Amino acid sequence: MHASAEDGTTATASPHHDDPPRPPHGARPDAVIPEDPTVAMSQCASDGAAPTAGATPRTAGPPPTTATPAPGSVAEHRPDGAGGAASDVRCDVLVIGGGIIGLVTAWRAAQRGLRTVLADPAPGGGAAQVAAGMLAAVTETHFGEETLLGLNLASARRYPDFAAELTEASGQPTGYRACGTLAVALDSDDRAQLRDLHALQQRCGLDARWLTGRECRRLEPLLAPGVRGGVWVEGDHQIDPRLLAAALLTACRRAGVTFRHSWARRLTLAGAGETREAAEHVDGRRATGAVLADGARVAAGQVVLAGGSLSGRLAGLPADVVPPVRPVKGQLLRLRVPAPLAAAGPFLSRTVRAVVRGGQIYLVPRVNGELIVGATTEELGWDTTVTAGGLYELLRDAHEVLPGVTELELVETLAGLRPGSPDNAPLLGPSRLPGLVLATGHHRNGVLLTPVTGDVLADVLTTGALPPHARPFTPLRFSPAPAPAPATAPARAEANGARRPPPPYDTSPPYATSPVAPAGPAPAPAPDRPAPATRPTDAPQEP
Repeated sequence: MHASAEDGTTATASPHHDDPPRPPHGARPDAVIPEDPTVAMSQCASDGAAPTAGATPRTAGPPPTTATPAPGSVAEHRPDGAGGAASDVRCDVLVIGGGIIGLVTAWRAAQRGLRTVLADPAPGGGAAQVAAGMLAAVTETHFGEETLLGLNLASARRYPDFAAELTEASGQPTGYRACGTLAVALDSDDRAQLRDLHALQQRCGLDARWLTGRECRRLEPLLAPGVRGGVWVEGDHQIDPRLLAAALLTACRRAGVTFRHSWARRLTLAGAGETREAAEHVDGRRATGAVLADGARVAAGQVVLAGGSLSGRLAGLPADVVPPVRPVKGQLLRLRVPAPLAAAGPFLSRTVRAVVRGGQIYLVPRVNGELIVGATTEELGWDTTVTAGGLYELLRDAHEVLPGVTELELVETLAGLRPGSPDNAPLLGPSRLPGLVLATGHHRNGVLLTPVTGDVLADVLTTGALPPHARPFTPLRFSPAPAPAPATAPARAEANGARRPPPPYDTSPPYATSPVAPAGPAPAPAPDRPAPATRPTDAPQEP
């Protein structure tokens, strides 16, 4: 079954002759080297997944480039592929992973005056290849994920200013479009499912308006006559992730980020040897940098692990801080509207999401005439094979929603890996290992959460603390619970209702239509072991 999901993904170039063994066909190297380099990894270094392309293949992103170190930086390095040993590098922050999440973290860190190094064989190449770019905070609402909804809304509100700032900093477009999103249903069962989702959106005070089938076709005339109803969300927009990644790459260069075009082979620790046996537990150790595949040793005051679904496979990670992320496969395809059809008017004017026989599908139109159709959701480990069955399901359901889709040119087929977490929410902030900060597990929301992730990580790197709105997403929510400490007087007072936790999310415009509160605020997480941000993946959803 396919589901509407935003894949944050990345890709890299092929390994050099002196790098670890090449993964099998359909896989790709990454910014993080797995503990066993022979294990096939086709996922990438930031918000999600590595693409496997069919149809018309594309390049894996911008060619490797090296930025000039920030003023005062002691970072020195050689270009990849040059002979001789690599120089050691010293910096304030080492970001492992150069997808969209890693790039925005490096950019924001450099803007705060931190000497920043980013390690990835081909930074900027991944999310630009696979992700659809839906900024769908409202239409991506799921039962049991109201706390995650709050973070999604916070990031969506940042996007207009974020996109404008990034364009100014890079001199490049991002493809941000304030076009809204229309979610539709085809039959009576699908309509009932969409009605339930709309009721949840209303309980959360979100701006989501129910439309009849006729009203849906008035917005999008090419929709199938069988569309039974829909939900119009004016505040859910889109961005082109390929343009976004390119702009972030340029902004990082201009901000003085130093790029190391190499894998991170192993995390280095203070107070312990560099063998895995010496780093099974934190026990007073501290992350101090990483050893790269090209032989360079990067010493850093803080290390940010933004390796997508590979984040848990970085050698040297103590066993009790390994992030619980897993790969979730998604297949999608890219179509192009032929010139004669385009001359007759827009094929689609806005993002269209649909419930088809209980499954989810999305169609995202680009201003360049492309149409993105996705995406499957498959728990198949590291497999990134593009399958006939997956693409058939996508085209079949897309045709039922938009019959004219079969007249479009097939440009590209792709498969990638989302970094899923146990509760479908990201892991943001300090880990139990001092000096190690996580920015991973964004699952289907990598592109949407890019602005807020950059801001949160910049705060963490400069102050050491998570801002209040990001605290439910601390990696510590998955850590073993320590022995409870005696409650202090203020803690007892708060438990008795002296202070209430803030609402789980802000529903200020453009998303709120009324002061209707969500159905019960989320419970405040305990200081030592925050509660999961959303429901566990295997928990049953509400009807």
